[in-house]
Amino acid sequence: MSLSRRSLLQSAAGFGLVGLTPALQAAAPIKPGAKAALIVVDVQNCFVEGGTLPVKGGAEVVPVINALAPKFQNIVATQDWHTPGHASFASAHSGQKAFSSIRLNYGEQVLWPDHCVQGTDDAALHKDLQLPTAQLIIRKGFNKGVDSYSAFQEADRKTVTGLAGYLKARGIDTVFVTGLATDFCVAWTALDARKAGFKAYVIEDATRAIDLNGSLAKAWKQMQAQGVQRIQSSDIA
Repeated sequence: MSLSRRSLLQSAAGFGLVGLTPALQAAAPIKPGAKAALIVVDVQNCFVEGGTLPVKGGAEVVPVINALAPKFQNIVATQDWHTPGHASFASAHSGQKAFSSIRLNYGEQVLWPDHCVQGTDDAALHKDLQLPTAQLIIRKGFNKGVDSYSAFQEADRKTVTGLAGYLKARGIDTVFVTGLATDFCVAWTALDARKAGFKAYVIEDATRAIDLNGSLAKAWKQMQAQGVQRIQSSDIA
């Protein structure tokens, strides 16, 4: 496939105009090296069936990520890690319902059911997730008044997690983002990776989405505009 045709197909797929498979095939297998990191976002009990905020098909990412992990020298995992009564919980705001939105002092905030409360089994990583070589776990959303989707920066867009500095100190310049959910924590992580100067891929079949009011299509459009590359696990050698 020529580069121009491949670019056209990728653009069309981003707008849902063509089937995904031809558009998402990499021109050649990608071999992650010492300068690449796999980021596994929020593959926790709260986001799979039986959890407090289940993402449809969430557990399906586990075997895909497990198969990818041995191909990476560097792996980082994240955990949503909320306080009881967190500002992102609908229950913390009188008269508000889950999945509605309000404006907090740092901007628009989707209100969620109580989920991933610190120290609970709901917040634990999925029991079947196999990341024995992961070097770092980033916990996010632990500041009671501020949500945190991204592994790099909290929702106030000021408070950093330290992940960018850690990766740069390790000489890592490329990240491959997987996990839950595509249109929130995965997308924000990939977008912030680009802002921090990293090359960023999202491995689509290693993610699942909430898709709240068209949020999935919006997220892919934003990621494409910022140079995030959309691939499949089969593209990784």
